[in-house]
Amino acid sequence: MQLQDRPITDTGLQALGLMNLRNIFWNLSPAALYEVTIRNGEGQIASTGGLVVETGEHTGRSPRDKFIVREPSTEADIDWKANKPFEPEKFDALLNRVLAYLQNRDVFVLDCYAGADPTYRLPVRVINEIAWHNLFARQLFIPAPVTGEPEGQDHPNRFTVISAPNFFADPERDSTRTGTFIILNFARRIILIGGTSYAGEIKKSIFTTLNFLLPGQHIFPMHCSANIGRQGDVAILFGLSGTGKTTLSADPTRALIGDDEHGWSDDGIFNFEGGCYAKVINLSAEAEPQIFAAINRFGAVLENVVIDPDTHDLHLDDGSKTENTRGAYPLSFIPGIEPSGTGGHPKNIVFLTADAFGVLPPIAKLTPSQAMYHFLSGYTARVAGTEKGVTEPEATFSTCFGAPFMVREPGVYARLLGEKIARYGAKVWLLNTGWQGGPYGVGKRISIRHTRALLNAALNGDLDAVPTTPHPIFGVHVPQSCPDVPAEILDPRQNWSDQAAYDTQAHKLARMFVENFQKYAAGTTEEVRNAGPRV
Repeated sequence: MQLQDRPITDTGLQALGLMNLRNIFWNLSPAALYEVTIRNGEGQIASTGGLVVETGEHTGRSPRDKFIVREPSTEADIDWKANKPFEPEKFDALLNRVLAYLQNRDVFVLDCYAGADPTYRLPVRVINEIAWHNLFARQLFIPAPVTGEPEGQDHPNRFTVISAPNFFADPERDSTRTGTFIILNFARRIILIGGTSYAGEIKKSIFTTLNFLLPGQHIFPMHCSANIGRQGDVAILFGLSGTGKTTLSADPTRALIGDDEHGWSDDGIFNFEGGCYAKVINLSAEAEPQIFAAINRFGAVLENVVIDPDTHDLHLDDGSKTENTRGAYPLSFIPGIEPSGTGGHPKNIVFLTADAFGVLPPIAKLTPSQAMYHFLSGYTARVAGTEKGVTEPEATFSTCFGAPFMVREPGVYARLLGEKIARYGAKVWLLNTGWQGGPYGVGKRISIRHTRALLNAALNGDLDAVPTTPHPIFGVHVPQSCPDVPAEILDPRQNWSDQAAYDTQAHKLARMFVENFQKYAAGTTEEVRNAGPRV
């Protein structure tokens, strides 16, 4: 049957107000979504099989255009210092305008889940204006076990994402900031997205939803990757963009559970997703063979990657459209994954940071109180920009390693972390993938070979009996030796030719930590407050 001849079915859509649609394409296969994307001129097929698409003006998330509807049933549980409120009446009016816009248009519907554990998974329905967005959602979430038709029974707990990238809000009329909007309505269980073609908004809106829902079930939602060793030992890795979370979790000696978002229940951990969404700028087969192979095959969605107009070969080193080029693909594209998407309680927790100040040690062990302090801080550093006069790194603090997606007060998530560590005895490590011997521009980046050796030693237990030395300012416990890593690398101060300059830089970074932590101090214990650096 040709796609344009498929019968129109409106199961569950009329209740939303979606009426007079031209065609409704339910749960299409990747091949069918490729076909529509190409037919509509929305993408190209790379020589290696991936679907290459462009997101237009928005090549990343739009956090300033994200809102949560403020209504009585949830407003007391939301951190309004970090989240922007939206009035229910304005949401209803904007939703009606989007529904009117979608009349006489094709829509693509995917029934799926967020959450690999059937006990805790969230039913999700994604409704897209653009075919490749539906393929993106199919590859990132967990498709429901149906083909071609909608699910027969509606889920009372289902969340619905309606994404209309080509509809733009009127800020004066709709009370948005710009024409772009991402609005979560927990009472109506609807997420409304418009004015942006960046597909990551779909993924992250569901993560934000789970960050609100799961703590109420005493489940710890985490912005982290996870893998499992041959002995069943689970490791989770937290880290902001650019710290190596996706790269380090893809280890051929360990099975990947997931690369970005997980929950930790009393049964263990579970992946929220069924796929990966990896940065691909400068990706190489030598450095990251698993991810490289995954994006170079049919079914991968490649955002803003430059493609040769004649050969359709990919130019992964070309950042002319954006440095944030992305590849979305299902977990099944990675060899040796954990097919259940679940694991036991973590034996090791790793906080990744890319310290461009050259201060933090390559690896350190944290006490439970230090773990909560560094979790609330969520530190990494960006390198100096290209603007004239900007010569120093820029500290970035993103609480819980995912501030834009934290709906509740940060202390809620930190307390869940502390409770899980205490109950299940996880070891916590700080792993610095940044610079040594000096800040960015003076020192050099810690080699991936040494970083992997340090991580493997921590996960394998090789550092458990190694003596440690407290860092004189940050207080974290630095191992004195590590297999396959030169001892001199472990002490950051010894790697600076001017050690007095190191002390100055370390105190400067410590003051940034202390100043940033003031906003969380009142909601923590004295033990956690004292776990930070000494200035």
